[in-house]
Amino acid sequence: QVQLVESGGGLVQAGGSLRLSCAASGRTFSSYAMAWFRQAPGKEREFVAKIRWNGDSTYYSGSVKGRFTISRDNAKNMVFLQMNSLKPEDTAVYYCASSRTYSSNDYDYWGQGTQVTVSS
Repeated sequence: QVQLVESGGGLVQAGGSLRLSCAASGRTFSSYAMAWFRQAPGKEREFVAKIRWNGDSTYYSGSVKGRFTISRDNAKNMVFLQMNSLKPEDTAVYYCASSRTYSSNDYDYWGQGTQVTVSS
């Protein structure tokens, strides 16, 4: 079982940066693919980025590619999302999630989320 806790959200002006962190518990963390999702008010949750268990492959949604970077530190059971050139439309609650396989769209564990607000 994996427990996930996000942190690092906050209020930032457009063009600014934030780094989100996701702390994972559980001995099997390093075997899981990890991802970030977000949900804006009144909208469905959407995929943001994912990373393979060993960090050698990443994938991004088109809306964040080139601005966001996902990374992980398996020794510390941590996943990160570096967000640069933030836009007001990036405002959302951001969630990290784990999956047993990188290619899967099934995510079995979720964090509680961290709020990111980008002001114009």
